[in-house]
Amino acid sequence: MRILGIDPGFAITGYSIIDYVGNKFTLIDSGAILTKAGESFPKRLAKIYDDLEMIIDKYKPDAISVEELFFNQNIKTAINVAQARGIVLTVGYKKNIPTYEYTPLQVKQAVVGYGRADKMQVQKMVKSILKVDKIPKLDDITDSMAIGICHAHSARFAEKL
Repeated sequence: MRILGIDPGFAITGYSIIDYVGNKFTLIDSGAILTKAGESFPKRLAKIYDDLEMIIDKYKPDAISVEELFFNQNIKTAINVAQARGIVLTVGYKKNIPTYEYTPLQVKQAVVGYGRADKMQVQKMVKSILKVDKIPKLDDITDSMAIGICHAHSARFAEKL
């Protein structure tokens, strides 16, 4: 199974392509879609859409896993992230790829075995599970890897959107 893990955001959208075959993980690619703060919000959303579409066309994932919105104190940021997340869901739908969502608690539980794990614990386990030399500088990329791993561990139980 090839999974596109996505940590949605309007400034940074982390993505990872992970193959999961016979309980073995292989990281195929990972990166971030970056949008410019000075551009109009619709233009930023369009960039996320276009870049995700290119990633999907290139890697042809079997499933998309995306993090559910975690509400923080800043309502404006939460609304903007929700809109970026809507773009992810729309691209998945338009490309006819089953899309699944996971809460941060589910991701931590699947990766670390403990739903209240801290960032460092998640990073160490992602590095170990995917057998990568180092963790990416952007947390959004590492989070997308964790979301992909979560789906691999949860796929048979997950409900698609």
